[in-house]
Amino acid sequence: MLQVSLHNTGPIRLNAEFDSDRGELLGLVGPSGSGKTSVLRAIAGLLKSSSLQGCVRVGSATDGVWFDSARHIHLPPQQRRVGLVFQHYALFPHLTAIENVALAAGSRRADDYFDAIFERMGLAGLQHRRPAQLSGGQQQRVALARALAREPQVLLLDEPFSAVDAPTRQALYRELAALRQRMSIPMVLVTHDLNEARRLADRVVILDAGESLQIGPPARVFTSPRNARVAELVGIQNHFQGQFFSKSGPEATGFGRLQWHDPTSAAPVAGAAPVSLDVIDKGRLDDGAAVSWVMAGELLDVTAAPATSEVSAPAAASNTIRCTLLEVLPLGEISFCTLVPGQLPGQRISLNLSAAVLRRLGAAPGAMLDLHVPPEAVHIMPVRQG
Repeated sequence: MLQVSLHNTGPIRLNAEFDSDRGELLGLVGPSGSGKTSVLRAIAGLLKSSSLQGCVRVGSATDGVWFDSARHIHLPPQQRRVGLVFQHYALFPHLTAIENVALAAGSRRADDYFDAIFERMGLAGLQHRRPAQLSGGQQQRVALARALAREPQVLLLDEPFSAVDAPTRQALYRELAALRQRMSIPMVLVTHDLNEARRLADRVVILDAGESLQIGPPARVFTSPRNARVAELVGIQNHFQGQFFSKSGPEATGFGRLQWHDPTSAAPVAGAAPVSLDVIDKGRLDDGAAVSWVMAGELLDVTAAPATSEVSAPAAASNTIRCTLLEVLPLGEISFCTLVPGQLPGQRISLNLSAAVLRRLGAAPGAMLDLHVPPEAVHIMPVRQG
């Protein structure tokens, strides 16, 4: 297991804590400048900072300590069995592929050892080519072979797929999957691509300004963010304000009520009832608590509203919001659509709808639609006071 606890005040701020099990691929996700690469460099022993505090442990607590500021342990990079793959390969241009890999091995190895690595990485016959004679995907495989030649206890991948084309990226994904079956070591992948993190990572760490904000499986983190900042970082568009109310009675077990607020409007639409939704009550919020909340777009359903409906009239069904389709922006197979709740004209709901759905609805800008919001599509976050 890899255990990381890093704290640094400057010039690179860090406040990151996480662990990674053997055989697990952990994704570090965050915007540019969030500290992802700095965390990798600190694990590898490459981050030079006199103010760095914390610890990095691999395997047993007795002989697996790479860094422990309290005990003044700071192993140099060459004493840490780390395989590090850089975004732009970092191959020595004057050396052949096999010479690049041999440098990382740390001791003399027989030729058949390197031949086996090159065969496994799909590089057989390319050992004596220089980087300039290799394609981007081949260079990335050489970089991965070099990392593996160290027989690492931890594999660190710094956006390794961002500089290659889509077919090569898919081939490298497959190689990474095969590698996980052969080597049961922690793997840490830095990426800013949320879709890549969803596809590849067992768990993700959301980083912002060097701080780990949330850790968990991608499906949970990307649909149930811990706070508004995480929701923003994972690209959730439908983020709103409201107030949570507990329900009473046996029929209300496990459910609460969310009242949607429109902070852009000082007064509600005349004659319109408040917009309320039945939501799952996890027992963590006080009755009447101010909250922010998000809707998972993939769980929502849209139908055409009855022809006689009024824009500001609430829909008859529970957890259904009557909306006006404000905008439709087609792009390939989907259209970016904007809906306006009739009772909350200052709010906007963003949905990605397929051409088939729009045809079924017969929807064009100005059409009235009913948005059905199942309780599990709503994730509620408490608002920090003060």
